[in-house]
Amino acid sequence: MNSDIVIPVYQPFLEGNERKYVAECIESSWISSKGPYVQKFEQAFADFIGVKYATSVCNGTLALHLALVSLGIGPGDEVIVPTLTYIASVNAITYTGALPVFVDSRKDSWQMDPEDVEKKISTKTRAILPVHLYGHPCPMDELTEISQHHDLFIVEDCAEAIGAVYKGRHVGAFGHISAFSFYGNKTITTGEGGMVATNDETLFERAFHFKGQGLAKFREYWHDTIGYNYRMTNICCALGLAQLEQVDEILSRKKRIHDWYCKYLADLPLAFHGVVGDVEHSYWMVSIVVESPHTREGLREYLKTCGIETRPVFYPVHTMPMYSTKFQRHPVAERIGWRGINLPSWPGLTEAQVLWISDCIHRYYEKGKRDA
Repeated sequence: MNSDIVIPVYQPFLEGNERKYVAECIESSWISSKGPYVQKFEQAFADFIGVKYATSVCNGTLALHLALVSLGIGPGDEVIVPTLTYIASVNAITYTGALPVFVDSRKDSWQMDPEDVEKKISTKTRAILPVHLYGHPCPMDELTEISQHHDLFIVEDCAEAIGAVYKGRHVGAFGHISAFSFYGNKTITTGEGGMVATNDETLFERAFHFKGQGLAKFREYWHDTIGYNYRMTNICCALGLAQLEQVDEILSRKKRIHDWYCKYLADLPLAFHGVVGDVEHSYWMVSIVVESPHTREGLREYLKTCGIETRPVFYPVHTMPMYSTKFQRHPVAERIGWRGINLPSWPGLTEAQVLWISDCIHRYYEKGKRDA
């Protein structure tokens, strides 16, 4: 981390049994992809989001790739994905040889727009990949209806949405298969890691088979398909279990942090990524949109001089060189992507720190008025 940064944009919340469980792994010598914490974490996670099956992998991008491979997505197929997302959502589609087809977002929730999804369906479409961006659930009723009408798979990207709830159900429990991330800046972390979840036993068995080098189930060292080495270690699963034990506390803290920001920044000309509909936002990041790209860059630079780290909201993927060969416009995603800021959002952030960050933001706007 930059030594000038006093308040980082994110850092993990390690206040539980992390040291104890990792020490047990070391003492037992079970440090790789076998050991008791693997199954414990997988079962606890499946129970938490309300699905039958979950299998751990070494990161969230590979969780998406494994989910797509398990469905048989490949060359000649199209997968519909929002352009306003982290690059991994799109790269995972490309890894399979399929073509990502971009759609815009809704203005209010920032989530995948079902109307645009309907427009982009073709004879090659095999799946819809909703991304529960920044912890707000996608409109799953509408997307499920579209998928059923057109006989399409749904692959939920829940990397940023652990603990997010849509109409009483956790995200990750709606699609045919779903993917989660436990990177160091995620709501719960294993350092690096991910999870594939599903209610379909066959999909679970396919995912498990592919992630372990395609090892045959009943014949030692016999491989019957081209697989991958995507397994998570016992040590990482030990961290994950300790984190999952604290997930309710972490989610509560993050909501409180969002509420503090709303309270202290209520009088400024900026908009928060808030709640739309019958959902529970997990507030992975507290995100705001300011009035112009110029304001965003100026504000971020000013906060940096105050020792406050921020991040831009994801740039729309259709604007990046490797995905921009065909000119497209997605105006909602572009407006958010050019004007959005992620503020410090880690669970250990105090109200005094949020107040100080908010004071710095106020000073920037006051300076702008004086300079105008």
